[in-house]
Amino acid sequence: MIIKQLSVFLENRAGRLTELTGILAENDINISAFSIADTTDFGILRVITGKPELAEKVLKEQGFAVKITDVIGMIMPNKPGSLHHALQILTDNGISIEYMYAFASGDDRASAVIRTDTPQKAIEVLQLHKMELLKAGDVYQI
Repeated sequence: MIIKQLSVFLENRAGRLTELTGILAENDINISAFSIADTTDFGILRVITGKPELAEKVLKEQGFAVKITDVIGMIMPNKPGSLHHALQILTDNGISIEYMYAFASGDDRASAVIRTDTPQKAIEVLQLHKMELLKAGDVYQI
């Protein structure tokens, strides 16, 4: 249930993201999901790929600062209140969310990638409440 995510620090300059995606493409590494958070001088690109270790290696070889982080993925109905319900379960069990990113698909379902400081506890709590979790292999196939 743990998904490996890369966090890559990027300078805020034209072409840097294109450079990174080019390196991944050259190494046959597909991006399944990503999110970018930025500040004035740099951004953090969070990437999920089916080849996280290879992606980390080739990006580091090209001078990128990269870290692999454990995240979890959750599936919920794509309707009002579903995200709130899932977050309430985590909150009620003392699990705080460091960050998350989410997307909806055309089949009335939504997915969320969640980073917490206690991913294993979050998995156990969500499973106890019958929440559907994404397996790493499922995310890598998106």
